[in-house]
Amino acid sequence: MLRYRKYRSRVWRFIWGMLFCLGVVIGIALLTGSRSISWQDVFDLWQGKGDEMNRQIIYHIRLPRIFGALFAGVILALSGVVMQILLRNPLASPYTLGISNAAAFGASFGIVFLAGQTGIVDGDSSFLTSGYVVTWASLAGSLCGLGGILCIIRFKQASIETIVLSGVIINSLFSAGITVIQYLADHVQLASIVFWNFGDLGRSDWDKVGILCLLLFPMLIYFYLKRWDYKVLAAGDDYARSMGVYPQRTRLIGLIVTSLCTAIVVSFFGVIAFVGLVVPHIVRKCIGDNEEFLLIATAIFGGMFLLLCDTLARSLLSPIVLPVGILTSFLGAPLFLFLLIRKKNE
Repeated sequence: MLRYRKYRSRVWRFIWGMLFCLGVVIGIALLTGSRSISWQDVFDLWQGKGDEMNRQIIYHIRLPRIFGALFAGVILALSGVVMQILLRNPLASPYTLGISNAAAFGASFGIVFLAGQTGIVDGDSSFLTSGYVVTWASLAGSLCGLGGILCIIRFKQASIETIVLSGVIINSLFSAGITVIQYLADHVQLASIVFWNFGDLGRSDWDKVGILCLLLFPMLIYFYLKRWDYKVLAAGDDYARSMGVYPQRTRLIGLIVTSLCTAIVVSFFGVIAFVGLVVPHIVRKCIGDNEEFLLIATAIFGGMFLLLCDTLARSLLSPIVLPVGILTSFLGAPLFLFLLIRKKNE
């Protein structure tokens, strides 16, 4: 009992520490950019004073980007940790199961075959915002990837290993489809496809933030209420059945929820890799595998991690802004390799 109290105390210190770090990162992100803004400028704007240019930058560029990064990071990290729990596989994530690549295929299809036909795009103008053609196409593509996995689960009564392998196959299939579309695209469309696949939070606006907010809170409530079912499920399907949990139904609903939420994030911002894969492993190293705290800690750390990466992406080569997907891959890949090597040596 004393050991568990010490564990709870350590976990809550970690959570409160992450919330404090998140607040610091939000403050840094608000002031950082190609135009220097001080806390005095922010305070003046709060009082209804200040420079109009600063007002436009903060309210219409930086704040939507901050909230977009925060909400997207929470959704991707939470989706990753839930997939890893449900499939009992440390490599499970929206990216490795093919959901992200399926969305990228849909976006590529929309750029090449839909945007030109609708007359939305003229020359070098944006394929990414006008009419949300690419967003809807990306969402449709991710749903096709999810549908493929669900069909395998439904008709083949697939095991956990089969589901993971199916995700790898779907990932490869849609990667090949993206390559074909790139081959058929002209130089303007090809540049748009490549840019979209980078993953960029610069597309965030208040409309997208509102949609992500409406999506996030029901997701958080659902997974928090299911935390005990996931804790039981982690011990094995037979034990879960003995405790009154239905493994197949729990796993199916969880995969649907995480895939749909990930699909919407990817349809807005493009492919942001490694957040759903690396963040759960970092949090597990800090607080262990207890699902009672793992879900909420992963959500907080995921939001902070993606916002920190986006802030670095805006600052490293300022005034040049790097797509955040590049930075998450650069940071995530070696960090994940380090965690694997350290785990093997323990």
